[in-house]
Parts: sequence; structure tokens; C-alpha cells
Amino acid sequence: MSQKILIADDEPNILISLEFLMKREGYTVLLARDGQEAIDAIRRERPALVLLDVMMPVKTGFDVCHEVRADEATRDTLIVMLTAKGRDTDVAKGLALGANAYMTKPFSTKDLVQKVRELLAGAPGAAP
Repeated sequence: MSQKILIADDEPNILISLEFLMKREGYTVLLARDGQEAIDAIRRERPALVLLDVMMPVKTGFDVCHEVRADEATRDTLIVMLTAKGRDTDVAKGLALGANAYMTKPFSTKDLVQKVRELLAGAPGAAP
């Protein structure tokens, strides 16, 4: 069974391209278009990993990360924050809130796939 990845981004072109990329890598892909949709999907679907945009409507990626880490049922979900906000303070905030990785846009799809593989390889219950 393939691992589930949730992609949370309010930009349709990014959703489409990341969905294609992750499906090509063999993952089951879920989509969310705002922060509240992301939280609902994480609680309902229990994805192994979330690709999370920081700047989204309803709730920011920072808000989502905080809520996921505060909930005992979802706190082990892997989170990769994807954002155009690349200042050191933004990166530090994302990591302090519990993100497992932080990648700034534009990013290399090769680097993103490698980071996802690395994180999922170290996840509990991950295939060797």
C-alpha cells in the first residue's frame, strides 16, 4: 500500500504540479486548498506526510503546523513547509512550530522528492 501525502496549497498550478510529481513517485495524494481543509484532511485521512504552504486562506501553514503538533492523534505527521517566505525568521518559526523540513519556492522538484523520500524512510512503519 502506498503512503498518503497531503498537499495543502491555495495556488492551483502548484497543487496540480505537486500532485503529478508525488503520484509519479507512487504516493497516494490528497489535496487541500486552505488551512482548515488541511487540518480536516489530516485528522480524517492521517497522511504520512504533508506538503504545507505557509500563506493560505482561512488558516496559515504556521497555524496548521501548530494545531497538528498540539493534537496527540496527529502530532507524528511529517510536515514539509513550502513557501516563498524564505527569510531566516520565517524558517526558524516553521521549524520551531514543529515542521520537519522547510523549503523555499521556487524549489527543485528533485530536491523535494529526495526530502520526501528521506523523511518517509525514517517514519515509523515506513517500508525499508
